[in-house]
Amino acid sequence: MESKFKTSNLTLIITILLATLINLTTRVTPQSWDGIIVIESDFQALQSFKQALIDPNGFLKSWNDSGYGACSGGWQGIKCAQGQVIVIQLPWRGLRGQLTTKIGQLQALRKLSLHDNEIGGSIPKELGLLPNLRGLQLFNNKFTGTVSPALGSCPSLQVLDLSNNKLVGGIPMTLANCPKLFRVNLSSNSLSGSIPDSIVQSNSIIFLALSNNNFSGLIPDSWGSKSKGNGVKPLFQSLTFDHNFFYGPLPVSLTKLTDLQEFSVGNNRISGNIPVEFGRLSKLKSIDFSYNFINGTIPTSFQNLTLLKSMNLAHNNLTGEIPLFIGEKLNLSSFNVSYNNLSGPVPPNLSSKFDSSAFIGNRDLCGYSPATACPPSQPPSTAPSPRQNRGNKISTKVIILIVGSVIALLLLICCILLCCLLTKKGGGARKDAEGDGGGGGAAAGKGSTAAAAPQAEAAKGGGEAGGKLVHFEGTMGFTADDLLCATAEIMGKSTYGTVYKTTLEDGDQVAVKRLREKITKNQREFEVEVNLLGKIRHPNLLAMRAYYLGPKGEKLLVFDYMPRGSLATFLHARGPETPVDWPMRMQIAKGMSRGLLSLHTQHNIIHGNLTSSNVLLDENINPKIADFSLSRLMTAAANSNVIATAGALGYRAPELSKLKKANTKTDVYSLGVIILELLTGKSPGEAMNGVDLPQWVASIVKEEWTNEVFDLELMKDASTIGDELLNTLKLALHCVDPSPSARPEVQLVLQQLEEIRPETATSSGDDGGAGPSVSE
Repeated sequence: MESKFKTSNLTLIITILLATLINLTTRVTPQSWDGIIVIESDFQALQSFKQALIDPNGFLKSWNDSGYGACSGGWQGIKCAQGQVIVIQLPWRGLRGQLTTKIGQLQALRKLSLHDNEIGGSIPKELGLLPNLRGLQLFNNKFTGTVSPALGSCPSLQVLDLSNNKLVGGIPMTLANCPKLFRVNLSSNSLSGSIPDSIVQSNSIIFLALSNNNFSGLIPDSWGSKSKGNGVKPLFQSLTFDHNFFYGPLPVSLTKLTDLQEFSVGNNRISGNIPVEFGRLSKLKSIDFSYNFINGTIPTSFQNLTLLKSMNLAHNNLTGEIPLFIGEKLNLSSFNVSYNNLSGPVPPNLSSKFDSSAFIGNRDLCGYSPATACPPSQPPSTAPSPRQNRGNKISTKVIILIVGSVIALLLLICCILLCCLLTKKGGGARKDAEGDGGGGGAAAGKGSTAAAAPQAEAAKGGGEAGGKLVHFEGTMGFTADDLLCATAEIMGKSTYGTVYKTTLEDGDQVAVKRLREKITKNQREFEVEVNLLGKIRHPNLLAMRAYYLGPKGEKLLVFDYMPRGSLATFLHARGPETPVDWPMRMQIAKGMSRGLLSLHTQHNIIHGNLTSSNVLLDENINPKIADFSLSRLMTAAANSNVIATAGALGYRAPELSKLKKANTKTDVYSLGVIILELLTGKSPGEAMNGVDLPQWVASIVKEEWTNEVFDLELMKDASTIGDELLNTLKLALHCVDPSPSARPEVQLVLQQLEEIRPETATSSGDDGGAGPSVSE
């Protein structure tokens, strides 16, 4: 008995020492491992898994013992419970080779995440033997073959993402047998055939992505049907079928999907009208019907889609006018109806918000640019009916009305010309520039609605009496009179004022911001601040070239005009023929960081309202931060209002709701949001499932759906820029950390961006000094 007791104690001691040794060598705490060695069948499966893969970067070198460390945390990418493997997670590792069929031995496996590698071969049907498998994430690899029907045997499967591979064949009908499957992404493969009715009638799938494949046939018309007689409400929220070969009309049954938020059938062969019943889909946020053969008019029922943020109807055969409600009732951040057969005037709220690319290609559409100005509206007809005048002659009253209207118009034109001539005649040396001939650069590029030139408002201000125009170094030669008689177009409005694009008589263009009078500081304080701010020059800061003070309190700021407009417009209002690649986006991110660093360190300026709308792009896509100076010219109440507006747009740091005062860390938060905007292609102003952009990205990354974070344009080059995307994403999430103390300063942000992509060229621009010269 004593001998057996000693032997038993010795065995226990050896076991404890072995466990302690493994814990020490793998540097994990006892709490992270239950001390149970991996079971034999799982160990054999892991060995086979490693042997079937090619590991050029040596990430699987830690899989080098007899299985003792597999569950201890010592084997990279492996997690266990009770000695069984529950997670294999090895994304972005450069792995090649193929998957072993012995993976079916891992009976406790819950998650297999191997996305963003170069693994090929077929996807083992043995994965369908895993009863606990919840997530299968194999996207961005080189898998071939078909999607195995055996995957429909996984009772616990929730997420299936096989996108961006080389799969062929059709969609297995058996996938509908997975009762918990809510996310299916098969996009960017070579799949073909039609969509099975079993998938259409699923009561669990929320997200179905089939874009960029070879699917064909009619889109099924059985959406929302009761599945298996249980009457469960269909849950589809996102259906993306773009870039396939679907044809025929849009199914009316789609309107039964009352939870639908995203619907995309762009680049197919869809025909017929848009069903008016689509107006019932009150939760829709994005629709894309572009590049099809859809005809008819834009349904008036669309006015019920009050949550809609993106509407793309480009390249179809739509007719009729653009309804007024699209600009008045819908708060769209992206809109495109180019290349249709639309006619009539573009609603003012749309033409001032979106540039001409959203409307071109409609021969009878007018009012969206100076070159497409609408003809003068005809006066209402007062001619008598044929019964009253059988000869159908024009009555004397009508003739008098027409002649009177023409004379009035001619008089108005003469008055305007006379005003300009008199002003120029008396003003060679006097620089009074009464009028709001332009707008600040903060909204440059936002639409192109032709506005009445501001000389009318200037005349109200008293003409030349007492005005003062102050130039800064580097300013092109223009006078107050040049501004007065210049052609102006409204480009946008903000809390601070109205923005104009102003074309001077010699053809030069400037951006002018007419500040709202009641929110600026008094004239003395204003001049002190604006003379300091006018001297700031940096390649990535929008240069102020001049300012004008009118006799009745008017204040105009003159800036360089940026032909590419704002970053927001550049990213979100472009067509599919205008790609924005990764080097370009990184160039923009670095340029913004340089400009913000200059503000913080060289000029001790906090921006306080950094958004993609006030980051402007020159002809070489170099970014220039605008509106950085305006907070110093405004009252405290006005600045508080701007901070609140930034929050509504999704750029405001969370602590600003309490502090009410911006600082360097709140600026870094806004910078991080814009970098996320560059990575995702999504607008921060668009709530994603009720959360803001940083929260949405964090949740997606946590669930290992990384390919759903990045813009689809960027994912096409994921094999070469994958590491850069991932590292930039980590940096952006660091910038938007809820804790201000955890955020880096902008100098570190720039340093890390340059390390991520060191070969990106730096921005170039005007960085000269500036001293004021006054013309009175």
